[in-house]
Amino acid sequence: MPHWSVYTGTNEPHDGIAELPVPPPWRAFDGGPALPPPADTDDESAVSPDRAHRARTYVPTPESIQLVNAALCLRRPLLVTGPPGTGKSSLAYAVARELRLGPVLRWNITSRSTLADGLYQYDPLSRLYAARDGGHGPAPDGVEDHLRLGPLGTALLPYHRPRALLVDEIDKSDLDLPNDLLNVLEEGQYEIPELVRAARHSPDGRAQVLADGTDAPAPVLRGRVRCRAFPFVVLTSNGEREFPPAFLRRCVRLRLRRPDHTQLTDIVRAHLGEPDAQAQTLITDFLTRAGTGELATDQLLNAIYLTGVAGLEADSREKLAEQLMPYLSAAAEGDGF
Repeated sequence: MPHWSVYTGTNEPHDGIAELPVPPPWRAFDGGPALPPPADTDDESAVSPDRAHRARTYVPTPESIQLVNAALCLRRPLLVTGPPGTGKSSLAYAVARELRLGPVLRWNITSRSTLADGLYQYDPLSRLYAARDGGHGPAPDGVEDHLRLGPLGTALLPYHRPRALLVDEIDKSDLDLPNDLLNVLEEGQYEIPELVRAARHSPDGRAQVLADGTDAPAPVLRGRVRCRAFPFVVLTSNGEREFPPAFLRRCVRLRLRRPDHTQLTDIVRAHLGEPDAQAQTLITDFLTRAGTGELATDQLLNAIYLTGVAGLEADSREKLAEQLMPYLSAAAEGDGF
């Protein structure tokens, strides 16, 4: 393995991120002063139990390990495409857990998402109300008291070590969003116009703004944010649309395919322990049905789990498995499982 392969895929947390080589000259950022990592960097309770479990049990392919390391070393976003249920979003949590990058910042994309949503949210009405009531209470709040950084805006703060950002299902976005992201991800910086204007009337131009996912404020100088350690950005797509060439050129691209029998066995083992004969039968049946529809791996895990609980006898488990598999087939047509 190259010396810059800090992500191993072993699910054992370590501080290898500190061993990354210096970035290429065209991807070096100098934002500052450097912020320490979040206080709960090693606290798995910072995410839901489901996501913590997925991070611990994620089984990466050799190709995904290699391309994650390439994205980390080149300080480029990782665009992960593939069918539903192949672990695209789980990859971000697994990398963040192993490399101790802190809680994953998650931006769920919809058709109405804009670049501003990811950078920050500003509520002018609440500031107007605060100013109106200022004569009857404490002094009116400043601009920063009505502004909060979004997941992308938080990821680009000048942290000493990179944060992990998951931009989930970017293929659902408006046509303009990938192009809008180009400059921010290329330059690693952005401006908050409301703070730029307010800085004219401030002695030092410094504002304290709440970051995404926390109640801790982060310093912003003269309304400008520039990263120091480029974040580990994972953009997921189900492959339902084409992206602009300029956007693709700036990403490291990983295509996840449906796991084969060996990979599925490893996934089942990681989640539920060593698969028995009945589980192996379900894996084989699942692979046969998966070729005719959009089945997700978690549907297989659901079926194996249900046939293994409640202490059923072998004959009863086999009968239950036969009853469950048609629901897996129906799920391929959108009925769910």
